[in-house]
Formats: sequence, structure tokens, C-alpha cells
Amino acid sequence: MIKNFTYSNRIALSVIIPCLNEEKNISTQLKALAKQTWHHTWEIIVSDNGSIDNTISVVKNFMKILPNLRIVDASKRKGQPFALNTGVKEAKGDSVVFCDADDEVAPGWVSAMGEALFKYDFIACRTEIKKLNPSWVLKSRKNPQENGVQMYKYPPFLPHAGGGTIGIKKWLFNQVGGFDENFPMLHDTDLCWKVQMKGIKLQFVPEAVIHIKFRDSIDSIFRQACGYGEYNVKIYKKYIPHGMPRISKKESLYNIKKFMLYLYQYIRCSGSLENKAYLAWQVGWFWGRIKGSIKYKVFAV
Repeated sequence: MIKNFTYSNRIALSVIIPCLNEEKNISTQLKALAKQTWHHTWEIIVSDNGSIDNTISVVKNFMKILPNLRIVDASKRKGQPFALNTGVKEAKGDSVVFCDADDEVAPGWVSAMGEALFKYDFIACRTEIKKLNPSWVLKSRKNPQENGVQMYKYPPFLPHAGGGTIGIKKWLFNQVGGFDENFPMLHDTDLCWKVQMKGIKLQFVPEAVIHIKFRDSIDSIFRQACGYGEYNVKIYKKYIPHGMPRISKKESLYNIKKFMLYLYQYIRCSGSLENKAYLAWQVGWFWGRIKGSIKYKVFAV
């Protein structure tokens, strides 16, 4: 429980949680935040994107133990980037950090992120994947941000970090225009690149840890991979004029062959759940890139 909180004090840090229908998950995140301590003043903003379940009621129940908790209405436009931008607009902190409603911050996360933002303008924390995920999911996925920020490899470009792991000075966030609301997915990657193209490094903060939750059904794994594939093509097209290397037709044709192989294996798969999850991700990823290449008129499978 956070004691002696008052909005008359200057707010050093705003923790922003975008959410949509997260009644089953958000209490875990809020319980973890209720255990956080820091000697500077901070607040929590739940930016609701139009939940129709009991999310708001669950959040309101935490206001007795989290006097620094606020709810803001971000329902005018669907999409996580709009909810994030709305949260930042309402934030009173000099800096903002983001965490997802279905993840769980580890002890010391707020203080580690807050202290880092006194030193740096743009940061990302370490991720941990074992606590919130079943074993079959872990066998099909890797920890994306365990030892450093993520490297963008296809094609090679600037580093990036997951949106629910990022911290940034509010003035800098506003200067680069916040999250691009035309990117329902990969708006976090886009933000990372916009900031770095201004010459500001994305600093990794290993002392700050967040437990992340992966999708845990075959259908949701496929859909997420498909979305990532499609918006990777869109972001590729956006950043070609900014120095992103072009993907050759030879590479794209090779990946179409890989897609056909993965699709065949997925259709015939009768093995373990983790193997099916792996194949669902691969099929979704390449199918998304094929869709994106058609939709955005650039050959980048």
C-alpha cells in the first residue's frame, strides 16, 4: 500500500496500463503494483479502451489500497495505441512507463524504472517468461528481452522493445508524436525507431523486471503472429526511406516456400501441443507477411 500520497506533490512518474476487457487479468498486475515502493511520488493510470466486462469494477476496488490510481476513458477510438496516447495525455508525471494489464511487474520494478529515467530519456526493462506461462507455451517461444533490448533482424535495423516494457520522458514522447495510431500492432517498434532516429539511445535496465504472459491458445497464437507479420511489412515500407535495407525478391520467394512447408506440417500435425503452437506461429507469421505485401503493395514476405 502506498502511503502519504497527495496530488499536490509533483509527480515524477506515471505508470500507464492500457486495457480492454481485462477483468480476469488486471487484478494480478494491480496487486503487484500495490506492493511497489519508491521514495518519489508516482501514479498509476488505467486507460480503458471501452471495456464491456467488469474491468472497471475490478480496478475501482483497488483504489482503497492504491490512492495513486486513476481511470481514464480511452473509448473514443479502438486500439491500444490510442489508449496509450490517451493515458500519456492525462499523465501528470515527468516520465511515463508502460505495462500491460495481463503481465505482472516484479518487486522493485517501479523504483528501478523511475531511477533509470532520472539518468536516461528512453529505457526498457528486462522480461521474464516462466512465471505466467504454461510449459507447452514456453517450449514454443523464447524470452524476447532477457539480456538486452530486442534486435530487429529482417531486415537488420534499429533495436526495439516491447511496448509493455518501455519508459520515456514525457517531453520526448510528445516530441516524436507518441504512438502511431495507424499501427494497431508494432506501434511500440515504431516509437522506438522514431526516438532513436533523433539520436537518443534505448537503454536497457536489467534491474527492472516484468513477468510477461504469452497467448495460450492455438488460435490466439496464430492471430497474433499473423498481425505481427502484416504490420512488419507496413513498418518496413514506412522506414525504407529512412535507411531500412530492402528485402530482396529472392528472400521473399524463399520465405514463401518456407510458408508452404510450415502450412503442410501444420495441417498434418498430430504431435505435441508445443509443436502445434510453434507451427501456428510460423504459419501465421508468413501468412501475415503475404497479406501485408498485397495490402501495402510491397514484396516483403
